[in-house]
Parts: sequence; structure tokens; C-alpha cells
Amino acid sequence: MNIRRWIIDYSRGDNLGNLWRLYRFKQKMRNKAGKKIITFMISRCAHRHGGYIGPDTVFNDIPMLPHGLHGIFVSRFAVIGKNCCIYQNVTIGEVNRKAPAIGNNCLIGAGAIIIGDIRIGNNVKIGAGAVVTSNIPDNCTVVSQPARII
Repeated sequence: MNIRRWIIDYSRGDNLGNLWRLYRFKQKMRNKAGKKIITFMISRCAHRHGGYIGPDTVFNDIPMLPHGLHGIFVSRFAVIGKNCCIYQNVTIGEVNRKAPAIGNNCLIGAGAIIIGDIRIGNNVKIGAGAVVTSNIPDNCTVVSQPARII
């Protein structure tokens, strides 16, 4: 990749490699002060890319973010499974310090809102603009406001 292409990708926020390297480094770190410094760096990096990732969020694998971190809010209590695809302007929020647990191989469409102490099963597709506030079983597609399984 030439330097011009790299600068364009980096300024647009598509280059999230540093964010995920810091995240993995933080998971391995045992020093409490060091974790706080890394958490601050992750927060600044996410802010620069236009999103928020809570300091205690658990990612079982690096999610696929086709539009970068633009507008994505992930609660500090959320758990995100492996091979998840999260589009722009998604909110994964909390209620009373409890946030969703999202299964493996999920697709979350643009502008979707997932909130509360709920579990999203494996292989679930959540449509753009859906508002999910209840548990969703495995292998379902969810659309609309309020969310309904089709």
C-alpha cells in the first residue's frame, strides 16, 4: 500500500489496527496502573475514530467493522462474540449496569439499538434501525421497531 492510500485510510478512521493492538495488550496486562493508561489510550483512539468502546467491554474476537468505528457505542458491560459484523451508528447499551451478550457470527445492521440485560443468540441478523430489548434465539433475523423475529 502506498503512503497516500495509508494516510487517506488513517484519516478517515478505517485503520483501527492500533486500537485492537492496544485492546489485546490491555487484556494481557496485569499492572492496574498500566491498564488505566492503556484504557485511556483506547478511549482516545476510539474517540478519534468517532465511536466509544467501554473500558470493560469483552470482545471474544476482533469484530468486523465495515465502516470503521463511526458512531458505534458499546457499553462497558457488553460481551461481543466471535466473527461479529457491526455497521455504523450501532448502540449496544446498558440498563442498570447490565448490557447485552451477543453471540458468535452475528450481523448488526446500521443504526440498530440493542439495549438491556439480554442475550442475542448465535448466527443472528439484526436489521438496520431495529430496536432490540428482549432475548433473541439462535439463527433468527430481527427487524423493525419494536423488534420482531422473521
